[in-house]
Amino acid sequence: MKVGFIGLGNVGGKLSGSLLRNGIELMVHDLDPALVAGMVGRGAVAGVSPAAMMQACDVVITCLPSPAASAAVMEEMLPQVSPGKIWMEMSTTDEAEVKRLGALMAAAGGAAVDCPVSGGCHRADTGNISIFAGCDRAVFERVLPLLTIMGRRVLHTGDLGSASVLKVLTNFLATANLISCAEALTVAKGAGMDLGVAYEAMRISSGNSFVHETESQVILNGSRDINFTMDLVLKDIGLFQEVADRAGVPLEMNPLMIEIFRDGIARYGAREFSPNIIRRLEEATGLDVTAPGFPAQMVDDEPEAPGEEVMLRN
Repeated sequence: MKVGFIGLGNVGGKLSGSLLRNGIELMVHDLDPALVAGMVGRGAVAGVSPAAMMQACDVVITCLPSPAASAAVMEEMLPQVSPGKIWMEMSTTDEAEVKRLGALMAAAGGAAVDCPVSGGCHRADTGNISIFAGCDRAVFERVLPLLTIMGRRVLHTGDLGSASVLKVLTNFLATANLISCAEALTVAKGAGMDLGVAYEAMRISSGNSFVHETESQVILNGSRDINFTMDLVLKDIGLFQEVADRAGVPLEMNPLMIEIFRDGIARYGAREFSPNIIRRLEEATGLDVTAPGFPAQMVDDEPEAPGEEVMLRN
């Protein structure tokens, strides 16, 4: 199976690296020629254009920063779609948009999968990230060998679009966790607590979370480097808000979180690392919420292993 991969940024570069590392014949494309050159140096072939890649490959994967970017790439690829071709959308995107583009793929004889990832860039780098996949079961089984190379835990979520809904739902939860961790750590500092002790208390208690075990560490280090930026957080929780609005569900926390991150972007810039949302509290209190002994970046210490499908409970 010949695979094309479009979008070699923080996440896409790591996912495509897993495919290469495991012997997949890969063609790559990105607007940054340096990223393409890096992948070519590792054994990939440079794709001339998205259209040429759809023509040459059995499967084309996109991992792009916005629904608009994915739509622009798909517009280029659609004339080259033929029966049997598969488009795998690994971007965090809008449910309605992926369904629209998927219908165009189907009309041309192809198939679409929305298969966003969750679990952090450090796990994308080792093939240990989790992947949601929305598509027909038959299509899922065709792409499962690729998904289990890129991810450790793969969940078939149902029809096309379902994975995108669940991805923005989980990103909403991660953002709520980040804000609450930032507030908890700042209160601990203000109350005179040892922040190393506070971190451990949170970790071993009912207050623990994946976000605390990762993002709280880079907050306390001071680097705040989680390979994810404030503009991407705002995009994701904005997409979650759209899902809620379409479903007629009135939310209270998410609109407030949107305002918090809009303020963070106004203060620090769209490309500021998302954990630095804590700077708003540091500036308001005059506190320095850092502590020794924490890493500047997260590294996945789980050995790479073949992934598998997560089976639902009966």
